[in-house]
Amino acid sequence: MSKVVMNTARDESRVNLRKTLREIRNSISPEQRAHSALLINNQLNSLQYVATASSIAGYLVNDGEIDLSAFIQNTFMRDENSNTKLMANTAIKSTPHLSSSTTFSLPVLHPICKGHLLFLEYGPDTPLVKNRYNIDEPELACHNVMPTHCIDVILMPLVGFDNKGNRLGMGGGYYDRTLAFTQFTQFTQQRPILVGIAHDEQEVDSLPYASWDIPLDVIVTPKRILTFSNI
Repeated sequence: MSKVVMNTARDESRVNLRKTLREIRNSISPEQRAHSALLINNQLNSLQYVATASSIAGYLVNDGEIDLSAFIQNTFMRDENSNTKLMANTAIKSTPHLSSSTTFSLPVLHPICKGHLLFLEYGPDTPLVKNRYNIDEPELACHNVMPTHCIDVILMPLVGFDNKGNRLGMGGGYYDRTLAFTQFTQFTQQRPILVGIAHDEQEVDSLPYASWDIPLDVIVTPKRILTFSNI
């Protein structure tokens, strides 16, 4: 079989699998979605590298994805509590160890580099706009851009996954292009931990993957935490 035919078969398989998994994802009841969101929040908060991260990127829920709102709000509260403690300790001239505040950011479609993402800081009062896919994203402001290589943890939505850390996205390739740098040796010491967030129902035995697909370090579901790299 020629390489072109093999690639065509792979692409058709991905398209069909994506359609099936999106239907499964969207068939999950509102009650289960709400429960899954709470379980994911607990799972994420149990991870040391998440609890100690100074910068985390996530996403706003769309198309049946697991809602990260509870985790995002907890991150905001952690930041507020850290700032409050810092002010109190400064007032009494005491300097005990404090966990650093956490900057949260969201992906934004890159206005210049087609098919890429930027990450912009996101807070409770950040203005949002709809992008071309009708998804909320922070209003573009250059001073709020967070360099991708400086983010500690990136929480990524997905359509499907397997037990090898492969991720099937929505098909646009935005995360794969944006995170391609993580595969180069010079960035091994400074790169985000890539965490896929999914319903357990989105797992498949094996995903057809391409050379440009970026593997995940971790996949977190309501029931499991699957780790694929030394982190």
